[in-house]
Amino acid sequence: MDLKKYHVTIDFELSDEFMSLVPAHRSYINKLINKEIIDHYAVSMEAKRIWITISAIDKESVDEFIGKSPLFEYFKYYVNELAVLDGITYRLPQVQLN
Repeated sequence: MDLKKYHVTIDFELSDEFMSLVPAHRSYINKLINKEIIDHYAVSMEAKRIWITISAIDKESVDEFIGKSPLFEYFKYYVNELAVLDGITYRLPQVQLN
């Protein structure tokens, strides 16, 4: 099964109810990180935006993962398939000669 990489951008609005669901949401996100479904998860409270890099079979699978978040009803999100994803975490460590 070939997994593709997707970039998810989520916009949200803060409320007391939203904040009360954050611990359950973080638990769900941690589960997906531990299963190596989510590669990166970043939140800007200033921009009220979340960015996620996720591995999935297709966009419908990404929708399923996002839809299971306890915060889903507060999300307006966009999913884009990535053609290239590169960075230091995807590189082999540099060889250090002793």
